[in-house]
Amino acid sequence: MTPRPTAGPTGSPTPGPNPAICVLGTGLIGGSVLRAAVGAGYEAWGYNRSAAGGAAARADGFDVTDGIEAVLGRAAEADALIVIGVPMPAVDAILSDIRLFAPGCALTDVVSVQAPVAEAVHKHELGARYVGGHPMAGTSESGWAASSSDLFRGAAWAVGVDPGTHAQVWTRVARLALDCGADVVPVIAAEHDRAVARVSHLPHVLAEALAVAGAGGGDLALGLAAGSFRDGTRVAATSAELVRAICEPNATALLDALDDALRLLGAARDSLAAEGTLGELIDAGYSERARYEDLRRWEITGIRPGDHDWLEKLREAGQRGGVLRTLD
Repeated sequence: MTPRPTAGPTGSPTPGPNPAICVLGTGLIGGSVLRAAVGAGYEAWGYNRSAAGGAAARADGFDVTDGIEAVLGRAAEADALIVIGVPMPAVDAILSDIRLFAPGCALTDVVSVQAPVAEAVHKHELGARYVGGHPMAGTSESGWAASSSDLFRGAAWAVGVDPGTHAQVWTRVARLALDCGADVVPVIAAEHDRAVARVSHLPHVLAEALAVAGAGGGDLALGLAAGSFRDGTRVAATSAELVRAICEPNATALLDALDDALRLLGAARDSLAAEGTLGELIDAGYSERARYEDLRRWEITGIRPGDHDWLEKLREAGQRGGVLRTLD
C-alpha cells in the first residue's frame, strides 16, 4: 500500500503515515467505511447514537461508542479526518457537535446528496476544511450488521472539487476513498446531485411504484412474479425512512428526473393505446442499457492537487468519465 499523503504549508501532498479517521454514524455506509479503513491500516473509531448499534460494532472488534463529546474530543486531539455517515435529517445536529468539539478537523461525508450538506457545513462555519464525498455503493439492508469492508471495492466514490476546495483536505479524502477500494470520481456538488437523482434516487421511486403496481394484481400476480419483478423492486426493500432521507433532500433534481420518466412512460402508454405498440421506448431503453454496460471508466493522470487550475481540470475529467485510481 502506498503511503498516505499529508500536506505542507502550501497544501500540496507529501508522503506521510496513515491519518486517523473518525466516523460519525456506523450504519451500512459509515460502518463499511470504518471496516474498510481499519482493514487498510488506519487508526479509526466511530460514533453511533444507538447504544445497541455501538455494542454490535464493539462485539465485532471495532471502537464505536454513543458518546459524541468523547468521540469528537479524541478526533480533535488526533487531527482526525471526520466522516459524517448519518442520514441527511441528522446532519445539522452532527455539525453542531463538530463545531463545538472538533472545529479544526478535516471533514467529509458519505451522504447521498451533496449540495444540502455543503450548505449546512458552511452555515456552521466549517467549510474551510470540508470536502464532500459520496460512495456509490449500497444494499437494500441497513445498519451495522449490513456493513462490509468490501462494499466499496471497484465502486465509484464521488469526491467534491467545488471552487475553494483545499488540496490538503481533498487529498486526505481521496486517499481514504482509494484505500477503501473505490475509484475517485471528481465532481462538483450541484452536478453530483443532478446525476444521482437519475441513477440512484429515481430508481428508488420507480421501484416503489413497481412494487405497488405489481401488488395491485393480488396474490396471483405476486405468486407468478419472477426475476424482472424481483430485480426491479430490489431497492423497495430499503426502509421507508431511509428512502425518504435519501431522496427528498434532492427534490429539485429528482423532480426533473421524474418529469422525464413520466414523459417517457406517457408517450409509451399513448402509443400502446393508439397503435398497440410501446413506441420508441423499448428500443431506446435497450440501447441506453447497452451503452451503460459498455461504458468504461478511464484513469485520470497528470493532475496534481494544488497545481494551477487543478480543481477545474479534475472536474472536466470527471464529466468525461474519468476516475482517479492512484494519487501521484
